[in-house]
Amino acid sequence: MRIAMISEHASPLAELGGVDAGGQNLHVADLSTALADLGHEVRIYTRRDAEDQPVAQPMGDGVSVVNVPAGPARYVPKDLLLPHMKEFGDWVGEHWRDDNWQPDVTHAHFWMSGLAAIAASRPIGVPVVQTFHALGSVKRRHQGAMDTSPRLRIGYERAIGGAVDRVVAQCQDEVRELIRLGVPRTRISLIPSGVDAERFTPDGPAQTRDPDRPVILSVGRMVERKGFADVIRAMRVVPNAECVIVGGPPGAELGRDPVAKGLQALAAECDVANRVRLVGAVPREDMPRWYRSADVLASAAWYEPFGLTPLEAMACGVPVVASAVGGMLDTVVDGLTGTLVSPRDPRALGKALRRLVDDRVRRLAYGTAALDRARSCYSWKRAATQLSSVYASLCRLRRPTGAVA
Repeated sequence: MRIAMISEHASPLAELGGVDAGGQNLHVADLSTALADLGHEVRIYTRRDAEDQPVAQPMGDGVSVVNVPAGPARYVPKDLLLPHMKEFGDWVGEHWRDDNWQPDVTHAHFWMSGLAAIAASRPIGVPVVQTFHALGSVKRRHQGAMDTSPRLRIGYERAIGGAVDRVVAQCQDEVRELIRLGVPRTRISLIPSGVDAERFTPDGPAQTRDPDRPVILSVGRMVERKGFADVIRAMRVVPNAECVIVGGPPGAELGRDPVAKGLQALAAECDVANRVRLVGAVPREDMPRWYRSADVLASAAWYEPFGLTPLEAMACGVPVVASAVGGMLDTVVDGLTGTLVSPRDPRALGKALRRLVDDRVRRLAYGTAALDRARSCYSWKRAATQLSSVYASLCRLRRPTGAVA
């Protein structure tokens, strides 16, 4: 089967750790690879953001990346890309005709990709699958005036949900949100993200650490909603432990990053600066070492559409203390693989972290259960197999050329 992945701002080849480069990039890359392993041919369409990028780049067996010339050939924040989506969709549609390559199904990632996918696919009757990764209604609820999304985002998402052939949700919380948005439950498939269980394992080298000081690890992009400030405040309740924060710009650039500087100032204000270490961006291949070096992972996001880092930690046998939001309500089983706490509650977070740090037997039990859950429920092969069934069912019901929902 030929599958077109549309991921307008999140290239699978991008360097991770920036404001707009994180979980979606990994999701598209790993899912496409897993689909290719099942015998599909996958082309990923993403926006060209540099002058020297070729039109097409191989990514692996059965997977290639197409850099679409839509908008300026430089980095543009994703919240400013909406005006370029018509150009994106038109170019993709023309490329399919000129290249004599037409997908059997198009899978859009993020809401703006949905607009481009519909524009390219509808004239030739190709079914469209949509994964939102994050919903504007949730973002606005949690960020309020700090939400920089285009004003019409929620309306567009509602229209996309009604126009595409299937919406893929990554967690139960997203299913409920989609239903509130007006997407019929019969048109929603719940297929969570996966984790690379060959890379993220308990066995292997670990990052050097102080063996006499417990390590609490927190991982993510250096943005406020990831809750790093709450983790730092929680450290006042966990004496003697060290907090290691991985993510953001490279370590040498942390001193110029406003969020990182704010976190360092907060650590000094909370009198825990000697126990908080900001590492900066880490190469993807080195991340298992950091997980293995930790006693607990703290994921204190205010909201999290899915939450990949808790799953990676679980696959390394590390227990998780996470906010009871979004996808972490599904991946982290409270009292079995970790602990769920209310978001934006540093004291509750600190108590949960201290309880695990002080109880080695509980940590081992949670870590063992976490590993089992990650391996049995969240493999990329499982996700790709489920999606293949969705794609096949839609191809059997393929619309006539130009049909609209």
